[in-house]
Amino acid sequence: MNIWLFNCIAVLVLCIFCAGFVIPQILLIAFRRRLFDVPDERKIHQGVVPRLGGIAFKPVVFFSFALVLGINLLLGHYEIVTEVEQDVRTLTFGFCSIMILYLTGMADDLIGVRYRAKFVIQILCGLMLIAAGLSISNLDGILGIYALPTFISYPLTVLAVVFLINAINLIDGIDGLASGLCSIALLSYGTMFYHCGQYVYAMLSFATLGVLIPFYYYNVFGNPEKQRKIFMGDTGSLTVGMMLAILGFKLLSLTPSESGHDESYLMVTFFAPLLIPCCDVVRVYLHRVRNGRNPFLPDKNHIHHKLLAIGMKQRTAMVTIIMVSLVFTMSNLLLIRYLNINWILFGDFFIWTLVNIWLTKKIHQKAQVIRN
Repeated sequence: MNIWLFNCIAVLVLCIFCAGFVIPQILLIAFRRRLFDVPDERKIHQGVVPRLGGIAFKPVVFFSFALVLGINLLLGHYEIVTEVEQDVRTLTFGFCSIMILYLTGMADDLIGVRYRAKFVIQILCGLMLIAAGLSISNLDGILGIYALPTFISYPLTVLAVVFLINAINLIDGIDGLASGLCSIALLSYGTMFYHCGQYVYAMLSFATLGVLIPFYYYNVFGNPEKQRKIFMGDTGSLTVGMMLAILGFKLLSLTPSESGHDESYLMVTFFAPLLIPCCDVVRVYLHRVRNGRNPFLPDKNHIHHKLLAIGMKQRTAMVTIIMVSLVFTMSNLLLIRYLNINWILFGDFFIWTLVNIWLTKKIHQKAQVIRN
């Protein structure tokens, strides 16, 4: 077996096993210390459920990655060390940004952190990504724009990091949705990195995917009455969002000679799996502003809330959104071979807008029936 394929499989299996062991321990501690996410008028779940599942994410990913690295050294396979050395700047700053968000998310889940403070920390993480050598320096033909000057590239990078982190955080509204959507993105990124020979980032992608698999099981199928259900909380959504930003921006930084694909294909690989959370957060933000509400305060106007409002069950809504995201991802990657990236983006936004108009109409119709 190819050593890199073995490493990717090993880190995936290790993360599944370790997260499967750690999450039940977190559940045990949460119930003993009564660390719950208590239902209120905005939340959908019933009963008390711990929201500390994300505490397992970063330690499990970093431990599994480091263990596989050590095993390679014991077996005399020094190729992985060479790969890490080539990207040590990116990895060190990237890991530091994940650590900062991990601690911020844990503080928010335990005692609460004001959204302004979280934004400042997210901006700091965006700056650290720039220090890591990752930035949006080229739009690859979107709206006819290619290379960007530094004074535009850097602020755009910070804005994109903050936007992506919050998109993942805000889509985490029903069981399995955020972890399911992130799993599609991580599988896409991991496969592309492996194909491009960027094996360290492929390992990080599959490691993060591995930690989400057992979490998804406990989040979706866990029984709260038996103390087996858990949420990822801000600790999970913030760290996974940051990991996706690091992986996505690294993907965009690859040259055609490194990847074997043109820049447009890499751009589509980056944004296609994230279309639903990103489009949803823009729509919700604009809706709040239009209605004179604080755009940073939570409500029940996300896409999953709309599906629930027309009568879908939680699990049906979750599966529907994930399947739509999978269709978006696969169709975009197929169409980029034949269409300009702007046509693909236009088609994505057009379909998204039609779906939301239809959902809004269905909700109004249902409300009228109830009133009559």
